[in-house]
Amino acid sequence: MTENNVEHLLPVQNEIGETPIWVAKEQALYWIDCEGNKVYRFDATTGEYQTIDVAMAITGLYPRASGGWITATKTGIAFWEHRTNEFTFIVDPEADTPQVCCNDAVVDRQGRFLVGTMNEQDFNASDGSLYRLDTNGSLHSLDSGFAICNGMGLSLDGRTLYLTDMFHYQILAYDYDFSTGNISHQRPFVRVPEETGAPDGLIVDSEDFIWSAHWGGWRITRYDPAGKIEREIRLPVANVTCLGFGGADLDELYVTTAWSGLSKQERKKQPLAGDLFRIKTEIKGMPESEFLG
Repeated sequence: MTENNVEHLLPVQNEIGETPIWVAKEQALYWIDCEGNKVYRFDATTGEYQTIDVAMAITGLYPRASGGWITATKTGIAFWEHRTNEFTFIVDPEADTPQVCCNDAVVDRQGRFLVGTMNEQDFNASDGSLYRLDTNGSLHSLDSGFAICNGMGLSLDGRTLYLTDMFHYQILAYDYDFSTGNISHQRPFVRVPEETGAPDGLIVDSEDFIWSAHWGGWRITRYDPAGKIEREIRLPVANVTCLGFGGADLDELYVTTAWSGLSKQERKKQPLAGDLFRIKTEIKGMPESEFLG
């Protein structure tokens, strides 16, 4: 598939757009600009969108079953109430390492929050870790040694966790014990050729296939459960950051992008960099899990 299949949806010009999350009861998409300290909401019914300026630099967000959101931010994990735009700080898993901050996150089927971290000053440093915040508020360290712990997703049966080790150019797989939230048996799922860009955001669809966005790669890749490439979708911008299914039937793929890292000349050649895209597919996604704490 090529960019002919890709709809340029909104000219939002995010520095680094991330984490498109579909909220079915609102028929709305939320996402962030993690460098612009903004949250966006797109109403798919009206086609209108709004921008919310926030006080913390959100890097990942997921809805809470009790209302509001749980967020990963550059200063730790916090609840965010979008109606009042107020944050409630929970914990900073990297409080002792100021150069390391939270990055991407996911909620598992049991309502626990998994969050990865990264060295903000040296993207190639293997300082990223994976943490789990349980519904009772306890924090647990699961693994470390990542050059930006990025997009994550769980297989349909909840027994495999996929995790993006971005600048080691690989997606890893773990056995996931959904009764405890512990991981084991780390192995490579796919190794990504550097010329195709670094793997970034990741999701799993209703057919148990894995989708990965490529930073610097002008594309999205869909892998089968064995790690074989099933399809690639090219986009008209280099930095493809994250993706999520939405729409009434969860068959619309929303894609965030970024202009960060581009020179002035590159930005002129990529005027749509940082915008939001949508792709109608014959494949359905999975409903987003909610944090139960």
